[in-house]
Amino acid sequence: MAGHSHWAGIKHKKGRADKLRSNLFSKLSREITVAAKLGDKDPNMNARLRSAIQAARSANMPKDNIKRAIDKSSANTSENFEYLRYEGFGPDKIAVIVETLTNNKNRTASNIRTIFTKHGGSLGTQGSASHNFNQIGIIKIAKKEISDDEIFELAIDSGAEECFSYEDFHEIQCEKNAIYNVKKKIEKKIQNFILTGIEWKPLNAAKVSKDKIETTAEFLEALENDEDVQRVFTNSIFGNS
Repeated sequence: MAGHSHWAGIKHKKGRADKLRSNLFSKLSREITVAAKLGDKDPNMNARLRSAIQAARSANMPKDNIKRAIDKSSANTSENFEYLRYEGFGPDKIAVIVETLTNNKNRTASNIRTIFTKHGGSLGTQGSASHNFNQIGIIKIAKKEISDDEIFELAIDSGAEECFSYEDFHEIQCEKNAIYNVKKKIEKKIQNFILTGIEWKPLNAAKVSKDKIETTAEFLEALENDEDVQRVFTNSIFGNS
């Protein structure tokens, strides 16, 4: 029985990991399809598509999946996706911004509202939560691509504002309108990127109390798992008291 239970635990974890991987691939594929549909299908001529493909490669998405996502942009000419942003407050009044990419805004709005309500949060109007954040350009590069000193020098020469080196990756920050110019200069030395995009950086952190940690984690996970949600930003940090 112990062996059976052990296998059940492994199977559960593997099933969860596979589900998360499938969910990530689905979101990346959708971004590739929309980027290819809105611009040139050649990534060298379409910065947004190039960034989407680079993110997919960093997530180890198979080449066939990437190709299918690009091809789908021509096949589904009648299917229109649009970007929608939702703002609100979750457990412990944490500020939350949810970016979605959807072909059915009624479905998306209903799902997002349900998730907020179910976890004791409240969905607000545009601007209700975003004043707690600044929008900045973010470029992430794996540590194996370049050393800390080299990336710092490259970031400065490229016109970036900040450069941080973490355990597994470097993060370059810049003005949101300058991101593709900065990246273009960095691409002269680096070809592989984990992420390129505009992100919401919190101005002040909101500490989640100990008794709300589990609820808050479930709330954020539910948002990220929704098929229409591309990215979730929050000003929350998890405390111990």
